[in-house]
Amino acid sequence: MIESKVIAAGGASLRRHWNAGAADTISDEKWDYVVFQEQSTLPIKNGKRFHENVREFVPVMKESGATMVLFMTWARKHEPENQKLLTDSYDSIGKELAATVVPVGSAWREMLEKHDTPELHAEDGSHPTLAGSYLAACVFYTTLFDGDLKDLETEVEGLSHEEGRLLRQIAQSASRSEQ
Repeated sequence: MIESKVIAAGGASLRRHWNAGAADTISDEKWDYVVFQEQSTLPIKNGKRFHENVREFVPVMKESGATMVLFMTWARKHEPENQKLLTDSYDSIGKELAATVVPVGSAWREMLEKHDTPELHAEDGSHPTLAGSYLAACVFYTTLFDGDLKDLETEVEGLSHEEGRLLRQIAQSASRSEQ
């Protein structure tokens, strides 16, 4: 069984979460993993600040004994060139801190370079569609649990069987190429 807790404020940076007491929530309970996602454009605009924000949580993570997980986000629809900056920024701080990086952005890049459908970006060009969320979930599964998605045949309402299969293949490929 997986139990989770979400601490999130739309558009907030990790620093804002730190200032709002996220470290207390990490310290107050026992966690196997704590997933950190920076505000989506900060690693592009100010990679140094992003890295500082992640490092802020290192002492509380060491104290908790949980694995630090970094949720690599994807570039906005009309700025695909930013994916390299996002990937490099997440990979470098992940390597420095020996954190697990979940390469969701890399999976999105692979999907968008090879396929036109299903659409991953919602109408705002930033947030995910159902397909984008499913792809992200599949990347988390393969990365955190070393899961093999080939045998996963769960149907997702709103995605065709073929779309689900394609997204699982992309997730598996992206996770393996990042290891």
